[in-house]
Amino acid sequence: MDALSTTDTPHLRKARGAYFTPDLITRFVARWALRSMGDRVLEPSAGDAAFMVAAVERLAELGAAEPVVDGVELHEASTKVARARVMEAGGRPRVRHSDFFLVNPEPTFDAVIGNPPYIRYQGFSGEARARSREAALRAGVALTGLASSWAAFTIHSALFLKEGGRLGLVLPAELLTVNYAAPVRRFLFDHFRDVQLVRFDEQVFPEAEADVVLLLADGYGQGPTDHAIFRQARNAEQLGVMTTGQPWKPADPSGKWTASLVDAGAMDVFRELANCGKFTTLSAWGETKLGIVTGSNNYFTLSPARVEELGLNRKELLRLSPPGSSHLRGLTLTTADLKRLGGDGKPIYLFHPGDRPSEAAAAYIEDGYRAGVANAYKCRVRKVWFRVPIVAPADLMLTYMNADTPRLTTNEAGAHHLNSVHGVYLHDAVRRLGRDLLPIASLNSVTLLSAEMVGRAYGGGILKVEPREADVWAMPSPELVSAAAEALRGIRRTVARHLATGQLTRAVELVDQVLLCDSYAGGITPRRLDLVREAHRALSDRRTLRGASGRQGNG
Repeated sequence: MDALSTTDTPHLRKARGAYFTPDLITRFVARWALRSMGDRVLEPSAGDAAFMVAAVERLAELGAAEPVVDGVELHEASTKVARARVMEAGGRPRVRHSDFFLVNPEPTFDAVIGNPPYIRYQGFSGEARARSREAALRAGVALTGLASSWAAFTIHSALFLKEGGRLGLVLPAELLTVNYAAPVRRFLFDHFRDVQLVRFDEQVFPEAEADVVLLLADGYGQGPTDHAIFRQARNAEQLGVMTTGQPWKPADPSGKWTASLVDAGAMDVFRELANCGKFTTLSAWGETKLGIVTGSNNYFTLSPARVEELGLNRKELLRLSPPGSSHLRGLTLTTADLKRLGGDGKPIYLFHPGDRPSEAAAAYIEDGYRAGVANAYKCRVRKVWFRVPIVAPADLMLTYMNADTPRLTTNEAGAHHLNSVHGVYLHDAVRRLGRDLLPIASLNSVTLLSAEMVGRAYGGGILKVEPREADVWAMPSPELVSAAAEALRGIRRTVARHLATGQLTRAVELVDQVLLCDSYAGGITPRRLDLVREAHRALSDRRTLRGASGRQGNG
């Protein structure tokens, strides 16, 4: 590391996704991957050669006199350090200074081990991204433009393996959960005989604070497999004494593996409630749709004070739930709520003039021309730039960017909604019941756990739920809600008070008691309910931790 000090900095390493791996992890992976002194090994993102040095030590332990180890490294100064460290460890280095994605894969290695650079899609662009996607396509894997660098690294690394070879990589835990990793998950199941993943209870990257898993994939070219083995270690120090692991078989390897993170007991409760008809999905209640896209919220959304200032006719305005969703954390959005929000200066109106705008509206339209609003993309592609396409007021509004959990709110005000929230349009047969009670009934621990399983974690640990994900979000069935209706109404005022004071946990406890613990859902025991709550807590904490993490990789 001293040789790097004059040419490399933490800032530069972070920019290329370089965080170096603890020795305990490199040694564990090397011991798993290398099984005879003649094994050929490659580290595709050598960094400071931590994995190459561990490979030298392992091969020497197996009887190799002067172990030969291969590596590829993009950063020239790191290449020189890698060579020096391998020689110092007693090995013979063959380190290539190159972009790994430009190296033609020859299937000659028994093992590929390492910690690929982790650069999110925002910083992974241009020629680098193009080369990575081309490399993945050689294996028949099409990655989306949202894929981080590690995804293509994983695919390209496998192509260097001979039949029966082993892939041991440190990867971000988003391998299990993000949509863009779906082709990687499918590739692993299709091409390897055995797939194991090691999870950690504690953080193992102090600098990056990244949530990671160890991928241990054996038997390249001898797949497919229909399951993965998940093993748990408290931390890097406990890798030698971790559990033997639990098999997990996904319905579709491409789908999210979030359920693999959930305690088996909690999943049993989850499945039982679905199988006996007590729980269903949100799509059984209604259809979830995107909100209105204005093209310029600053122009088209107006506060009461601004409306008065412009002299606009109320007939040229639509009642609107203001941008964002902070005001949708209760059970209902009422006309009184909108009036209060408007009094606080929030934009509760949408500018929507008719075919013959009033004089005041025409003047405001001219203001929009002068300000360049008409040239905004969504505006200029309309037949009439200032006439925003309208989405009908929804029965319920669904918050889709959430620090805690998604919320359903009854739209008593009949307000339109922007694309900062989703609208849920209930089916006729359950409209009255759903408008009345689904927002409170959804505040149960099973539904909260399901949200973590179907949603996506974004920057800052935010949980985002898109309409197609909301469709499969677990909800109490109409039959269960109807059976518990009187009891739910009995706790509504207290639940609303808890929500208004930010006490979500206390609100959920009340709903759980009525909906899950009492006889309506068959009377889940406190012990089994605790399994569900703990599973939700674990996923929520993991998401929050990922959101606080930086970039991790290399080494």
